[in-house]
Amino acid sequence: MVSLFKEEELAARFDDKIEPFWNDKVTTGQFVGKHDVPVHYAWCVPPQAEHSVLISSGRIESLLKYKEVVFDLYQQGFAVFIFDHRGQGLSGRMTDNPHHGYVVSFTDYVEDLLAFCSSVVRPNQRGPLNLLCHSMGSAIGALAILRQPDWFHKAVFCSPMFGIRPALPALLAKSLLWLGKCRDTRAGLLTDYFFGQQDYQAIPFAANKLTHSYMRYTLFRQIYDAQPQIQLGGVTTDWLAAAHDAMAIIEHQAHQLNLPCLIFSAGADKVVDNRAQARIARHIPDCHWVEIDGAAHELLIEADQYREPVMQQLCAFMLADSHKTCP
Repeated sequence: MVSLFKEEELAARFDDKIEPFWNDKVTTGQFVGKHDVPVHYAWCVPPQAEHSVLISSGRIESLLKYKEVVFDLYQQGFAVFIFDHRGQGLSGRMTDNPHHGYVVSFTDYVEDLLAFCSSVVRPNQRGPLNLLCHSMGSAIGALAILRQPDWFHKAVFCSPMFGIRPALPALLAKSLLWLGKCRDTRAGLLTDYFFGQQDYQAIPFAANKLTHSYMRYTLFRQIYDAQPQIQLGGVTTDWLAAAHDAMAIIEHQAHQLNLPCLIFSAGADKVVDNRAQARIARHIPDCHWVEIDGAAHELLIEADQYREPVMQQLCAFMLADSHKTCP
């Protein structure tokens, strides 16, 4: 069984256990990604590690948000590697507004992930390399597997962004993206927010759609308040168009994800489309599907009743030699 901190003790343990661990055991750095964008990363390897895990995080996230997750995996003997996707976290931005959620193509995200693997992960990994992906990071992870399937042992997808809510008809989605791009072009802008999107806003816990855990949500917001440079706003038209292209590729090529996969679907998710997850899971040859009934989108920072079974199962899955298949 994985030993995890309870919510009621997390604030104290964060100060006396997790922060000292991060300062003493975690190595940080950066490399220059595609189009000269700096990409920030962190990694740690426990003594006698025999397995490795690369974390591909979600949109707006920073590796600083994953300190508890990295600590938990390290305690289980995993060598842990994580990086901030371009355009967010501590990595470089690509527009004049640092709050823009922007990317030209998800291929750029994938190139960064593979470059991180080549330059940092593979020289330092111990044993087989697993992928642990959340939300947008799942789309990036799936595309990386399609590019380099032999690099990865198993993949865990938490609340994967294989479809976005609200799930619009294809023609309507394309029309809105076209209108958004026309508006940007007329304004003489490289890119701008998609309709209704804006700069970073700190959402009160009562209004959040991410987690039922007051403590983990509070810690998350404290980190972002303390380091404004990691704050990120809504998505641009270009990011949304790139996301739709990426999700279409994954849906059409899911049958080529030829490694053991574990998908956690958050039952009360209001961010991504669970129906798209189910469709894609049916086409992955070796896939185990787990629905976490009642859970919100952020399974890795959820309340204990949701987070603990996820952490237990994903660790067991990555460490096990055997695996189950989708029903």
